[in-house]
Amino acid sequence: MKGFQLVFLTLQSRKHPNGEHISQWLMDVSEKIGIKGVTILKASQGIGRDGKLHSSNFFELADEPLEIMMNVNETEYEKLFTLLSEEKLGLFYTKTAIEFGTI
Repeated sequence: MKGFQLVFLTLQSRKHPNGEHISQWLMDVSEKIGIKGVTILKASQGIGRDGKLHSSNFFELADEPLEIMMNVNETEYEKLFTLLSEEKLGLFYTKTAIEFGTI
């Protein structure tokens, strides 16, 4: 199957206007759309769009960088990005054309 790998980059502390963590909100929305195989990866550190170093440390995990990764077909992509456009979250992402399946 042909589609896209989407990677959203955010921080553990970032929340949707409804109060839910962005990562959890994105997983819930993806599930409602029918997207399967959403993965959240935690990073030890990264430099954000603001040019600042963000990292998890022993005392503070809220600044921990996260990647939310999913593989989607064209229909799922269109549904997701229509919703994200309406939300106006300013969420950074990458989109890569891929072929995926099971063997």
